Amino acid sequence: MDPQELVLVVPTAVLHEVGLFQGFCAQVERYLPRLLDTEVLRFLPRGEVEEDPGYKQLIPYVLFCWRSPAGETHLFHYRRGTGQGESRLHALRSVGVGGHINPVDTTGQEDPFQAGRLRELEEEVLLDKQYPIRTVGLINDDATPVGQVHLGVVSLVQVDSPQSVRPRETELLDCGFAPVGELLRQAEEFETWSQISMRALWGQAAPAGSQA
Repeated sequence: MDPQELVLVVPTAVLHEVGLFQGFCAQVERYLPRLLDTEVLRFLPRGEVEEDPGYKQLIPYVLFCWRSPAGETHLFHYRRGTGQGESRLHALRSVGVGGHINPVDTTGQEDPFQAGRLRELEEEVLLDKQYPIRTVGLINDDATPVGQVHLGVVSLVQVDSPQSVRPRETELLDCGFAPVGELLRQAEEFETWSQISMRALWGQAAPAGSQA
C-alpha cells in the first residue's frame, strides 16, 4: 500500500445522514446520488484514512455472472495474492473485482466513480467484449476494521460464457466460475464483502440493509 496514494472518500457523516445500515442495502437510488455528490467527495491520502472511520473509501465491487444452459447462476471467483493493496484481505477468496478511485479518474468528462470502476476492471481482468454494468446495492460493514473505513458499491456483469473473463492482474489466483450454491457452501473461505454480497443476492440470509 502506498500511504501517499490519494483515494476517493466520503465523510461517514453523509452516510449517517442518508441512513446508516449494516450489511447489504439495495436502495441504490436513495444512496448513490448523495454519496457521489461532488460537494461531499474528496481525495485524501490513503495513509490518513486507512484507520479513520470518519471517512469511507468508496470501492466499486463488480461481480461477474454466467448462467448455464440449465439456468444455474455461476460466479467468477478468485483468491487474493499477497501483492494486492489491502494486506488484511491477502489469501482470502473473493467474488468481487474493484479497487480505489484515484485522481486520474477525474480526467475527461466522465463521472470519476464510473471512470474509476472501468479503469479497475481493465487493470484486473480481460473481457471478451464490453458488457453492461448494473449497480445493484451497497455494502457497509462496520463489524470489521476493513469495513469501518470502506463502502462498497456492488455491480453485476452478466457475461456470455465462462471463457468471457480472464485474469489480467497476476495477483488474482485460482480464478474460475463456479455455481453460486457451491460458493455459498464455502462462504467462510471468502472475504466479508463476498459473503455479504452472495448471501444478499442469492442466499437465504436475513434481510440486509436494516437501519441502525
